[in-house]
Amino acid sequence: MSSIYLIPCTLAEDGFDALPTYVLTAVKDCSVIFAENERTARRFLKALDRSIVIDHFEWFAIHKAEEEQLNQFKEKIKEKKNIAIISEAGCPGIADPGQILIAAAQELHCNIKPLVGPSSILLALMASGMNGQQFEFVGYLPIDNAERIKKIKELELASAKLNSTKIFIETPYRNNQLLETLVQQCAANTKICVGVNITAANESIVTQSVANWKKKKPELHKQPAIFLLYAGK
Repeated sequence: MSSIYLIPCTLAEDGFDALPTYVLTAVKDCSVIFAENERTARRFLKALDRSIVIDHFEWFAIHKAEEEQLNQFKEKIKEKKNIAIISEAGCPGIADPGQILIAAAQELHCNIKPLVGPSSILLALMASGMNGQQFEFVGYLPIDNAERIKKIKELELASAKLNSTKIFIETPYRNNQLLETLVQQCAANTKICVGVNITAANESIVTQSVANWKKKKPELHKQPAIFLLYAGK
């Protein structure tokens, strides 16, 4: 039976301390790799261990042609190959590609091994001081300004009603605009957490009320960031 290893990747180039040593052991147990980006996955593996012979693996892309990719994946399972799934940053299947392959592996009764690694969603929530018993990750907010404002209002209302933390992300070059919209549209006592460069040397995870964020907002342009909103009691 094939084993499917879900390989966590670093969130930051200097964030290898966030990975347990058994990640390397798992990679070496595989002969096939399905990667979101082969070039960066190759670089990641070389950084893990310079002695790894990258070309000894069979390489396949995630999110190229899904039907073709699924067929290739199932074929390697039939060949009883151990397979690694690697996304660009963080953990496969968690706000990253991989879930389609993992679902197929479940249907074929494979041995699926999710490995511990950095997830900006959980790390930011842990450090935020917000409700970790009730939370929701909603991905990207709408690009259209009116739709974005509507969504933020809905999230704030739901957070207050359900006493839950709402978590979302943005394309790095729109981070500043998102934070500006949050502080303009949310109530003064609503709390916003901004996590930036998580696991990097310059990591920052700060929670403040909207009123305090209005006094001084950080420069977030083109930096990997995640946002949390809490309007509960």
